[in-house]
Amino acid sequence: MAVLIASELRKEFAGDPLFENVSFTVGRKDRLSLAGANGAGKTTLLRAIAGETSLQGGKLAFAKGTRVALHDQRPPLEFDITLREYALSGARDLLEVESELRRLENAMSEGAHDDATLRRYSEAQARLEHVGGWGWRDRAAAAVRGLGFNDHALDRPLGTFSGGELTRASLARALAGSPDLLLLDEPTNHLDVQNLEWLERELETIDAGVILVAHDRWFLEAVTTSVLELAPGGAHYFSGPWHEWRQEKAARATAAGKAADRVSVDIARLERFVERFRYKKDKAKQAQAKLTQIARLEQERSEARHEIESLTKKRRTLGFDFLDPPRSGRIVLEAEDVTLRAGDKQLLDGATLVVERGEKVGLVGPNGAGKTTLLAAIFDGHPLESGSIRLGHGVVPGYFSQHGLELPTSGSVLDATAAATGLQRPRAQNLLGRFLFSGWETHERPVTALSGGERRRLALALLVASGSNFLVLDEPTNHLDVESREALEAALEAFPGTVLLVSHDRALLDAVPDRMVAIEDGRLRSYDGGWADLERERSAPATPAEPAPSPAVDTAKPARPRPVERAPSELEGLEAQIAAAEARVAEIERTLSDDWTNMDVLTAHRAARDELTALLARWEVLFEEAHAT
Repeated sequence: MAVLIASELRKEFAGDPLFENVSFTVGRKDRLSLAGANGAGKTTLLRAIAGETSLQGGKLAFAKGTRVALHDQRPPLEFDITLREYALSGARDLLEVESELRRLENAMSEGAHDDATLRRYSEAQARLEHVGGWGWRDRAAAAVRGLGFNDHALDRPLGTFSGGELTRASLARALAGSPDLLLLDEPTNHLDVQNLEWLERELETIDAGVILVAHDRWFLEAVTTSVLELAPGGAHYFSGPWHEWRQEKAARATAAGKAADRVSVDIARLERFVERFRYKKDKAKQAQAKLTQIARLEQERSEARHEIESLTKKRRTLGFDFLDPPRSGRIVLEAEDVTLRAGDKQLLDGATLVVERGEKVGLVGPNGAGKTTLLAAIFDGHPLESGSIRLGHGVVPGYFSQHGLELPTSGSVLDATAAATGLQRPRAQNLLGRFLFSGWETHERPVTALSGGERRRLALALLVASGSNFLVLDEPTNHLDVESREALEAALEAFPGTVLLVSHDRALLDAVPDRMVAIEDGRLRSYDGGWADLERERSAPATPAEPAPSPAVDTAKPARPRPVERAPSELEGLEAQIAAAEARVAEIERTLSDDWTNMDVLTAHRAARDELTALLARWEVLFEEAHAT
């Protein structure tokens, strides 16, 4: 049964059409993916369906009683309510139904058995049963947990969560109300692989129609049952999985090209006829008829060429073309017997990793497992509790962090590019243009005024021109569209140096790495191949014989002696201060990941980092003194 029938939808901005002639139908088991270039109107269409923006034409016809929920990237309007209250606010109508049922039950217990009371009670029960009955609260709680929140988080105010956590909270809110039509705008942002797989399973089983916009190719392939492509002048609907739509789109472009070629041949033949006979009296009528036919064919050719341009028009994508790097030694990275903590949480315990020249390694693990902290230990001096990390001979590292902390805090975009790469102004401008920074005004913008997505594009541009032979990338696909992700994928595959990649993009993890390293129980375990190979090996039944450990990752280090007891009470107190300081830094960085233009927050971040550095320095002194005794 159709949940929504959309007919001839049209949306205008300043009198110009954003989209028009858009028609489609969504049933309860449909998972419709919206496709189209940036600016085609995908998010606007979702908001129009949700009733948050108007249309200038067409009709939206919903099935009776259809409940619609929208998840997008906008933050909540209130920050003083708890996560529990926010999640349940997506089901206000169900809360009202519950309240009405309780009121009616009280009335009936006091003797109200008139027809009107019984009818209202029956109608309220029917509305609740429509979403599965009283168990909707349990399903709402399951959505919150499935998206990575524990029970303690439910009673925290929204103002205490990071931007990424708030995005996940918005997704939980949309799912919590058991909608009939679920609208999802970039639902995969800020989800780790475990959360992504939970969401995929959830979308397979919920009894609702789904319309979604996403750039995660693995997710699109797992979920999509049909595609609606928004294009100038209309929309193209395709029934089938996402990869088949892409094949069909390429086939349409090929067919349109052949049609245009065939029409061109016909036009040339007719033009020869006209040229030969137009001045002969006995052929004049025929020649005139051929001219009319030529005009019709030229219109047909023009339409075919327009379709080719629409189907094959290159979107502006990031221009990845890494410089040929210098050759490093055989060993690029060696981490031995590493124990690593973040605050009071132990992340790694006696972990060992060796990366050799030319390897492309994917580093995976759930959120909070220690991936980013390990990279910080390699490049940013995050302290190790024990062990050592060394870069090999001739290694020139290039580090792309999750939050772009390596970008300067002053100067323009062009200044930062020239300073970081050594390029002269024209070549620096050309590099910026390849990464979608065009025009004098954009080049002269302060780095601190860039949005989160712009900061990531600038950091990628600087990495491309760095000449590094060891690329370390932490979530490089955030804020990239499908075409830019594929461009990055192709560049990393062709890169002749060494790559260490942290990502939740499973398509990228399957295409680029020749080895996966997973954080498991505080150790680093190696798997040959990409993401699909890792999943296959993990799901294979256990065999009695223990496999030999990878020569690059020791998974069975013998127990090592613990450091001496930290006797002095001052040392223990200092560790508590360090944990609190690390928590403050992490909280500020979560805020910065969503808004790098707030100078007060940037100042607070520098102060918190300086305080943490001073505490760590004092801790090292005290630890050495305790160790000596």
